[in-house]
Amino acid sequence: MTVLDKNHPPSPFDALSEAPWRRFHTVAVLLFGVGWAMDAFEVTLVGNVMGALGTRFHLGGQAMSVLLAAWFCGLMLGAAWFGALSDRYGRRRVFLASLTLYGLATLAAAVAPNLTALLVLRALAGVGVGAEYAAINAAITELVPRRARGRASAIVLNFWPLGSLLAALLAWPLLAALPPDLGWRMVFAAGGLIALSTAWLRRYLPESPRWLLAQGRSAEAAAILARVTGEAPGWLALPAAPAAKASLITLLRQAPGRLALGAALDFAEAAGYYGLFAFLPLVVLPALHLAPHALPLFYLAGSFGALAGGLAAALTLDRFGRFWSVSLFYGATGLATIALALASGLGAGVIMAGFALTNLLATASWIAAYPTFSELFPTHLRATGIGASVAVGRIGAMIAPFLVAALGARSMAAALFLLAGFWLFGALVMVVWRIAGGIEGSGLALERIAPAAPASAMTSGASRA
Repeated sequence: MTVLDKNHPPSPFDALSEAPWRRFHTVAVLLFGVGWAMDAFEVTLVGNVMGALGTRFHLGGQAMSVLLAAWFCGLMLGAAWFGALSDRYGRRRVFLASLTLYGLATLAAAVAPNLTALLVLRALAGVGVGAEYAAINAAITELVPRRARGRASAIVLNFWPLGSLLAALLAWPLLAALPPDLGWRMVFAAGGLIALSTAWLRRYLPESPRWLLAQGRSAEAAAILARVTGEAPGWLALPAAPAAKASLITLLRQAPGRLALGAALDFAEAAGYYGLFAFLPLVVLPALHLAPHALPLFYLAGSFGALAGGLAAALTLDRFGRFWSVSLFYGATGLATIALALASGLGAGVIMAGFALTNLLATASWIAAYPTFSELFPTHLRATGIGASVAVGRIGAMIAPFLVAALGARSMAAALFLLAGFWLFGALVMVVWRIAGGIEGSGLALERIAPAAPASAMTSGASRA
């Protein structure tokens, strides 16, 4: 039975917000999660094979940073472009196309004949992953009940460390057992095939009914809503609403503070997280004179830490709220990175353990951040807002490897202090958001967090925040 919130007018999506958890929700979380695991597989994949690629193509630290930057450029383009496309053409089309593009580009990378071809393919794979950020986060936010929204989103995102773990487990034996030029190719081939298989399974997932109604397609929305909730909605005969238009300009006009929060949180976590992963191949390997095939051991340790961090985010987001979860995780990650910097001269074992702990907290941070800013945007602008936030964040991800390589060549600790600064900046942003009266979305229906109203109607501080 649908329970209506007496503090706001009835909505066509009260049934969706108040629905009990059903088998549909479990299947959606699993299929979105497996695709997200493939994105993580992609990120960790490159870190694991970076040493082998450096040997194969005679790359130094800065040249390897270019390889990482090509992927981040593609990701930034994919997030910004496909975010807007997801609001215009639907979540489903984009989350099917994104994983297919990623799978094909990664599979093709297995037979890349030279560095130029590899750079192009890495950029295309990045476009696919960037599209995933916008479409998946928008879709899962709009499909699950309000009481479980933070937990469900965090569980989907927690497939990321599972993908990282898979990449490390796959890369370790392949790089150790096969000739160097064959091992990394086999790793890319396996990643591409798994991604394409997952894209095939995703075709069973429906379009977001919230997006359909925002486009004036109420009959289709009602049919999907009945499938998701098990209830036959009584608003099937409602006249179609005018299709909502999505653009970055509209988003800037309606919710500048919310976009600023999403962009700042994503910039902080992307610079800190990807800088941390670049730190291993660009700084740790040369400084400790480790063989390239030893690198997956570090990622393996980090992946176990990340799993624990993702579970921590899933347990805290709905229980303690978005503000406390995000600000405490970001702050703790900054402090852990400082501790790792102070212990960086104590050898490979200490660095591996410190990396696992830091990755635990870093993963909890970004997994908590995505549901926090994804739910703040109105439905017709949600994917645009997520995509724009991610695109800004990828600027941090793109510059961090270069900064880490430059500082790490002089001092391992200096590179880590820089990364700690990014995380502490994210914690500060959350404090500013709270002081400015930013809304706490935990437990609220999406229509209460971000009503679909014209810019002129958004006059309250919470609405414009």
